[in-house]
Amino acid sequence: MSPKNVVFKKICKDKSVGVYMGKRDFVDRVDSVDPVDGVIIIDPESLQGRKVFVTLSCTFRYGRDDMDVMGIAFRRELYLSTRQVYPPLQDREKSVHTRMQAKLLRKLGDNAYPFFFEFPDNLPCSVALQPAPHDVGKQCAVEFEIKAFSAESHDAKVQRRSTVKLLLRKVQYAPESPGMAPSVETTKEFVMSDKPLHVKASLDKELYYHGEPIQVHVCVTNSSSKTIKNIIISVDQISNVVLYSNDSYTKSVAIEEPGDSVPPGATLQKVYTLLPLLANNRERRGIALDGKLKHEDTNLASSTIVKDGVLKEVMGIIVSYRILVKLVVGGMMGSSDVDLEVPFKLMHPKPDAVKESEMEEEMEFQEFKRAYLKGMIVDDDDEDGNASGGEEMAPKEK
Repeated sequence: MSPKNVVFKKICKDKSVGVYMGKRDFVDRVDSVDPVDGVIIIDPESLQGRKVFVTLSCTFRYGRDDMDVMGIAFRRELYLSTRQVYPPLQDREKSVHTRMQAKLLRKLGDNAYPFFFEFPDNLPCSVALQPAPHDVGKQCAVEFEIKAFSAESHDAKVQRRSTVKLLLRKVQYAPESPGMAPSVETTKEFVMSDKPLHVKASLDKELYYHGEPIQVHVCVTNSSSKTIKNIIISVDQISNVVLYSNDSYTKSVAIEEPGDSVPPGATLQKVYTLLPLLANNRERRGIALDGKLKHEDTNLASSTIVKDGVLKEVMGIIVSYRILVKLVVGGMMGSSDVDLEVPFKLMHPKPDAVKESEMEEEMEFQEFKRAYLKGMIVDDDDEDGNASGGEEMAPKEK
């Protein structure tokens, strides 16, 4: 998450409009979502009589923007809300401001105006499918964006040089009351074998955090006449693209194959440890990631929690995880497999809340410039011509 009291700042190319926001990650708590708040600063001289608007949008992209097959666009706007910021429709002094907005308004002066959005409760979280190294263009993703622009009206043609965009992320944290530790078992009978093969796989808990090792307890009782030639344990990520085609992608993001075998009449009890990490899957196309802000690192996508009453079709991409235990069984006619699937959740822990009284009074302004090195907090949309106007427009922060 963004450090406390960092303010993200971005100015459009003609310097008519700028956006200031205290954070870019917004938490979906299932029953409520953090509101989106910020401040728009305007330059009346550069506006030349135009109005200023700000929009919050949620877009699902299934292909590049330039793709159009039989009139079907591979981009769908799931949500769009527009506010007029200038001239203000409400007296600034009479409206209620968040603590961050109030501080920004005091620092930025009379040409600063607040904006505020609330997420509807049926929108997905930010998620993207990782492109291959040679892929170009936009990736398949659910994206959120704040866009501020100056124009004659909200539906008039908008010039790129008068527009500034800032990507946001809508993220979910692990529930405070996880479910029971999952356990799955199966019995397999074979032709020409009087007794069966029994396999049980279990986890210590249902919910794991990103970067946390997963211990898989496997118990094999081989009463059959067959030989278990190998045991393969993997963490599978299943991504269901539900909006357009209901495509499903299953990717192993961690795997252990120690070569264990179990002869007829023998038993095996063993704990296997797996660690699913994006660091080990960076070159693999189609891995689902938590929504990424440009030049910031991210992680494997978190498990999707769908609220009651929300249609899955509007979720864009639904991500789930399972442990797959595969036993390779030898036989006269070749090998066969016995599989067990153990579902679990992979998410972020809920961070400790920071009380307002404990927050630092000083703000650190993080400005977006193309000159910043990769790895810094930047979000320059080169294709949209959104370069920061620097200090020429904005007043000097105190």
